[in-house]
Amino acid sequence: MSIEIKTASIEPVRATFANISRRFGEKAATRYQEATYDIQPEGNEHYRPLWDHDHEMVDASRTQIVMRDWYDLKDPRQYYYGAYVQQRAKMQEIAEGNYSFFDKRNLAELLTDDIKSRVIKYLVPLRHVEHTANLNNMFGCAYGFGTTLTQAFLYNGMDRLGMAQYLSRIGLLLDGNTGSALAEAKQAWMEDPMWQGLRALCESTLVVKDWFELFIAQNVVMDGLAAELFYRQFDQQLVAQGGQDIGMLTEFMREWEKDSNRWVDAVVKVTLAESDGNAQLLRSWTELWRSKVAEAYQPIADSILGSEGLNLCLAELDKRLTKLGLC
Repeated sequence: MSIEIKTASIEPVRATFANISRRFGEKAATRYQEATYDIQPEGNEHYRPLWDHDHEMVDASRTQIVMRDWYDLKDPRQYYYGAYVQQRAKMQEIAEGNYSFFDKRNLAELLTDDIKSRVIKYLVPLRHVEHTANLNNMFGCAYGFGTTLTQAFLYNGMDRLGMAQYLSRIGLLLDGNTGSALAEAKQAWMEDPMWQGLRALCESTLVVKDWFELFIAQNVVMDGLAAELFYRQFDQQLVAQGGQDIGMLTEFMREWEKDSNRWVDAVVKVTLAESDGNAQLLRSWTELWRSKVAEAYQPIADSILGSEGLNLCLAELDKRLTKLGLC
């Protein structure tokens, strides 16, 4: 007896969802497209929020920026939940290996008391800045418009919680898990005059109503200057003084900055090109917050790098702003 096996191919009636085909045509869509485009509800709003009668629950007018299509502000990394989690898992695995190596080899014992003190004084208090960045990005997620933006805000906000935890772990590694470094850093954040300008700046960002202005303030200006001051200039100073092992504990932050800047830069460039009105707004916000951030970071930069330290960091920030077209 012979058995003949036949196969039949069945063509699907539709290649993708209707909302995706309307944008990209009747063809197979990427996971990013299916998980991102036209997900946010528009129209047929149930009621205006009781705390804000001037806006709908989902309302593009919560910012002064105007876009013909908010979904033009796509994420070049194409992060939807699955891709984002996989990428961050890889980065976390490397970071955990670095922290484990630092701990198992007792590398903290090789650091001088002066280096430990400087790290606790200048680096560990940044965990409070990261918590502010979390709140600011979550605000963008809550009130922003277009899933391409709001989901990226969410991922950025969660990243900031992770970096706050890594900064806390640096303190614990240096104080032998007693928690004294965290207490010392918190006291400095609350009372040391050097930190009060930055603390006030963080508090002022929490009451900004325009979420796109907050995006510029936090993700462009504040993050740009902080990365240059703490994760490049201060890191180089530690290396010169024999504290190069601290670099493996902050490697996650440096790699994260490169990754985040791809999204931030893409959003800025598309928004600038949309209209002259957008360009004027973005440049005015950049100028305003650059001035505020420079004033807030002045005493910290002076303490770390000397009187010309802030100008050095601002020069690097201005290079990026100029490249983006923000100044």
